[in-house]
Amino acid sequence: MKNYIKAQKQIEVTVGESLKIIREFQELSQNQLAEITSIPQSTISAIENNRIKLGVERAKVFARALHCHPAVLVFPGWDMQHESAA
Repeated sequence: MKNYIKAQKQIEVTVGESLKIIREFQELSQNQLAEITSIPQSTISAIENNRIKLGVERAKVFARALHCHPAVLVFPGWDMQHESAA
């Protein structure tokens, strides 16, 4: 990690925003993600808009569909350096 350079600007993203960003990055609509995961589009919308919680089991399903680690979805704002100092 000695070549690691921390980004100068940081933004806070919610769990729902993280799901939406990753979904859109892969050019999937909510309906397409619903087909892949068998999770209703209305539930995906509610998660992305932070009306309901993602939950660990749904995070696993989305992670498989979006080819990412569930932690990316569950802990989008986790700062490893800050947490390890605590």
